[in-house]
Amino acid sequence: MKTSLIAASLIAAASMAAADAEKYVLDPSHSQVVFSYEHLGYSTTYGMFSGFDGEIMFDQENPAKSSVSVSMPVMSMITGWEERFGHFMSPDFFGATDADMVTFTSTSIEVTGETTAKITGDLSLNGMTKSVVLDAVMNQTGTHPMAGKEWAGFSATTTLMRSDYGVEKFAPYVSDEVQVMLSIEAMKAE
Repeated sequence: MKTSLIAASLIAAASMAAADAEKYVLDPSHSQVVFSYEHLGYSTTYGMFSGFDGEIMFDQENPAKSSVSVSMPVMSMITGWEERFGHFMSPDFFGATDADMVTFTSTSIEVTGETTAKITGDLSLNGMTKSVVLDAVMNQTGTHPMAGKEWAGFSATTTLMRSDYGVEKFAPYVSDEVQVMLSIEAMKAE
């Protein structure tokens, strides 16, 4: 009887460990944050971050117990026009240095459907931290056909007010509201 209790405990412990979140690291070559804003009512202007680091602690059995953390240098922003990049990095907006980072760390996940969730987290930008909510979709999980490893893909959207982060220059002519779209791939860590 003692042996069967020990065996049952080991099986239960193994089952619990299997249900825990597993670490996935972002694939920087296939992860982007795209942002857009209205310019004087004439156009929509776009920018992007790519090639950044992050990790997801992914619990496929209970996604609400998952978490995500991402960081990217402010100066890795891609604007598509050198003068715009220079202006964004100037004291008019970010006053950025090589050490300045944009970070996001989840604080909770509310599952809203089979493949959807609201991810709440702290977004730190320009020395200020605010809570934001990402409307997220799990695109796919499975074995990556080229890498032969477990992979996961997610997309998400949110809307930010740039004035919340001290970069409100020219608002409201250049919209205070910034639309953000994320597309992220992550591979299971070894």
